[in-house]
Amino acid sequence: MPEVIVHAVEGRSAEQKKALCADITAAVVKHFNAPIEAVTVTIVEAPRETKMKGGVMFSER
Repeated sequence: MPEVIVHAVEGRSAEQKKALCADITAAVVKHFNAPIEAVTVTIVEAPRETKMKGGVMFSER
């Protein structure tokens, strides 16, 4: 039962998240020969003020 967890900064639309999950699911089914019903994809969103990259908070970008 493959599970994929995606960490991302919040702000994507429901349609974008659904499309990403569908593409990831298809890739896992194709490359792991897993039944589609066994694949779980979770998006974990973080507020922009709780993430930093390169010394700059995402909320300041």
